[in-house]
Amino acid sequence: MNDPENANYYQAAKVDFSGFVQSLLDESKGINLREGFVPCSHFWLIDDKDNIVGVIRVRHHIDNDFLALKCGHIGYDIAPSHRRKGHGTTMLKLALPRAKSLGISKILITADEDNLASQRIIQANGGQYENTIVGKVNSWPIARYWVECE
Repeated sequence: MNDPENANYYQAAKVDFSGFVQSLLDESKGINLREGFVPCSHFWLIDDKDNIVGVIRVRHHIDNDFLALKCGHIGYDIAPSHRRKGHGTTMLKLALPRAKSLGISKILITADEDNLASQRIIQANGGQYENTIVGKVNSWPIARYWVECE
C-alpha cells in the first residue's frame, strides 16, 4: 500500500500473505486477540489493477476506554498515491452497512484534529461532531464524530 505512517502494521503481509489474511479472519472472529484488542473486520478497497487503494477496519464493539475515547468503531488508511480522490468517503459509506450488520446502530469515528481530510470524509457520511479530546495515551487533540449506520 506504500503508506509509511502505517507500514509496520502491514509488514507481516510481505512475509506471509496467507498467514496475514488468516490473522485478519481470526481477528474478525475474536480468535487470538492481543490484549486490549476487540474483534475487528478488515476490508480492502482494490483498484482495477488489483492494487490496494485503502483499508478500513470495523471494530465490533468499543468496550474499553482507549477505543471508546480515541479510536472508535472504525479506522481507515488510504495509500498516499490514492488520497484526495474520494476513496475514503466511498470506503466509509460501504462500511456503515457492515457495522449495522454487527448490531451497531451508531458508530464513533475519530480523526486527529488537524486531519481535515479525514474529518471531511466523516462529515460526508453524516458524521455529527461531538467533541475534541486529548486522551491519556495521545497528547494531541482528537475530534470525535458519531455516524448513524443506515
